[in-house]
Amino acid sequence: MAGRTRVLVADDQADVLEALRLLLKAEDLTVETVTSPAAVLAAVEERDFDALLMDLNYTRDTTSGREGFDLLTEVQRLDASLPVIVMTAWGSIQGAVEAMRRGARDYIEKPWDNSRLISMLRTHVELGRVLRESQKLQSENQLLRGPGAPELIVESRAMKGVISMIERVGPSEANVLVTGEHGTGKEVVARLLHTTSARAKKPLITVNAGGLSDGVFESELFGHVKGAFTDAKTDRVGYFELADGGTLFLDEIGNMPPKQQAKLLRALQSGEFQRVGSSKTRRADVRVISATNVDIRREVAEGRFREDLLYRLNTVEIHLPPLRDRHEDIPILASHFLRRQIARYTKKLTGFDREAMQAMLEYSWPGNVRELEHAVERAVLLAQGQQVHADDLGLRGRADGGSRLEEMTLEDAEQYLIQKALGRFEGNVSRAAEALGLSRSALYRRLQHYGITT
Repeated sequence: MAGRTRVLVADDQADVLEALRLLLKAEDLTVETVTSPAAVLAAVEERDFDALLMDLNYTRDTTSGREGFDLLTEVQRLDASLPVIVMTAWGSIQGAVEAMRRGARDYIEKPWDNSRLISMLRTHVELGRVLRESQKLQSENQLLRGPGAPELIVESRAMKGVISMIERVGPSEANVLVTGEHGTGKEVVARLLHTTSARAKKPLITVNAGGLSDGVFESELFGHVKGAFTDAKTDRVGYFELADGGTLFLDEIGNMPPKQQAKLLRALQSGEFQRVGSSKTRRADVRVISATNVDIRREVAEGRFREDLLYRLNTVEIHLPPLRDRHEDIPILASHFLRRQIARYTKKLTGFDREAMQAMLEYSWPGNVRELEHAVERAVLLAQGQQVHADDLGLRGRADGGSRLEEMTLEDAEQYLIQKALGRFEGNVSRAAEALGLSRSALYRRLQHYGITT
């Protein structure tokens, strides 16, 4: 973090403020300290900060955290993009969930671990800068408003490199290949790369490159003219042309058949293409972001993916780690999804009980972040008390290794087998479909039904 990074620290104990001031100053941070909620609000109104590190309890109320919760609400009203990390001397998951529901990005218990606190601040300062820039661009970009706006919520060391790469690569014109297992958030990264680029005011066009059959590939990607084939009743603009001046996101690029790869390569090499049925050459200026969950270099080595196309796609590669390798992110992600689903279904829930949180931390999450989101949604729908319990999450019959098909519902069994097949063939949809005795289109329908992304 640069020396100009400004952190506001709030606590009513002078020794705590002095310890934090010395710690953060040693990290080359500009630190401002205050001792009351009123002083926090005054500082946030008058000056810009990169992060707020605040206690939940003040002199008026030293145990409940109510002053801190109210302060969080007011800070969100003043600056919703300011990363807030709360400190508490009473380590309670319920209190932490309530704090994050009020807008905190994370929490840390007193006495804190210095290295963990610094790491947490680094992560949220860096992420806050990316998201603030993204929000600025989104306000001018109608295409990415509303529910589709990108979200990248992290705390773990494993994701620090991803944030750094987005910051550095996003504003460039470089083509980017995003790799990682299904459900790790590849499309979210693609959206952030687009919104942090100079192309943000232009379209972001998303194409399921691995799901287009040979019969429609050229028409979908490059368009066609009226009369080009039987059903071509009007001219049609293809995805490539729609993305002119903007970004073309090619999802599941590793599942493209070789014939389609050759056609795409020609367009990427020259920027030129022809609509099906036309001899007129057209040009489009596009930045390409692609994504795959297969081992793309193995696909090249085994002759299933063109090496020259890979060179065109991966000027820079960003790899997303699976959720099992970033356990620190599970509580904050689960709480984020919980807030969203509570609002969606108008349920009155205060958070997860300890058993539910433990179950999520111990589960291997083969479906990664997408599976976590669906598990939380299910739990919100099924929860009957004030908290989400472990049984509400429905993780028992779906854990790796110990699950028995005869104990599962039909849908759970089908989802389990599909995930196993995708894992066995490293995300290659064609090979997984063949092993399951399904057509590619039938498997894609099931992937959509279960919320499984590749």
